[in-house]
Amino acid sequence: MALKCAVLDDYQHVATRFANWTELGDQVELTVFPDHLTGEDGLAQRLAAFDVVVLMRERTPFPAGLLARLPRLKLLVTTGMRNAAVDLEAARAQGVTVCGTESNSAPPAELTWALILGLARHLVPETAALRNSGPWQHTVGTDLQGATLGLLGLGKIGSQVARVGNAFGMEVTAWSSNLTADRAEAAGARLAASKEELLAASDVVSIHLVLSERTRGLLGAGELALMKPTAYLVNTSRAAIVDQAALLDALEQESIAGAGLDVFEEEPLPASSPFRKLPNVLATPHLGYVTERNYGTFFPQVVEDISAFLASSPVRMV
Repeated sequence: MALKCAVLDDYQHVATRFANWTELGDQVELTVFPDHLTGEDGLAQRLAAFDVVVLMRERTPFPAGLLARLPRLKLLVTTGMRNAAVDLEAARAQGVTVCGTESNSAPPAELTWALILGLARHLVPETAALRNSGPWQHTVGTDLQGATLGLLGLGKIGSQVARVGNAFGMEVTAWSSNLTADRAEAAGARLAASKEELLAASDVVSIHLVLSERTRGLLGAGELALMKPTAYLVNTSRAAIVDQAALLDALEQESIAGAGLDVFEEEPLPASSPFRKLPNVLATPHLGYVTERNYGTFFPQVVEDISAFLASSPVRMV
């Protein structure tokens, strides 16, 4: 009997375009869901009949409670090799295999610069004015050359952002709890003496940290108050690294110039969210990893993961 496989949150209707699912033959019966469900009850009902579930990053959480309501589930496949939305311990205890895929760190670094440039040159309000016969040239852009770029996190993504900052002629500083001066220098940055020093000195602060108990709420009201009123905050990592209420207050009070946001505590972002309406926010719907190259890696490797599981030799186990 074929295993029933559900692909969740295929917003762009591309799961079958990027991979050859026919490689699995008649061993797998595929169902693709383009919509997003919230709430454990609805998910449990939708997925009750499936043996395999494919997750796109962290779009749909898989906590222990949901796993317990899916006794038929045998395999979870997530794109990427890290998914904080899956309770791995509960999955193991239930005998569910969890596998992942490779991913490319360049796309989120590229989007970071799209947000920085969009903010600095007021691209959205200027484009909107031009399209709507509004005022011609009504803002003054922020210069990046000679400005200070502060990076919270200098891993694969942060290092790529640093290189572009150097190309723009920016002074690049970086901080994380375990970052050393030598590692910072190798990436083209100067190690800031402290998080506080970085925040106070930077014209652009960009976050490139993994969400953990240590980084959750790393930037609160006190930290945001250290930033210059002319500075921008960019977050393409995880929303919970920044206290969202404090960020909203800073933006509403204009104690910082603006924010470029690709991540939110609730996704999709509710229609009523003030982040959708604030004029000093440039927001994108978690597009950091959404590129042809990444999808061209994700979905073929999902098929590989399922094929290996069927052969009793799972690969890329998370």
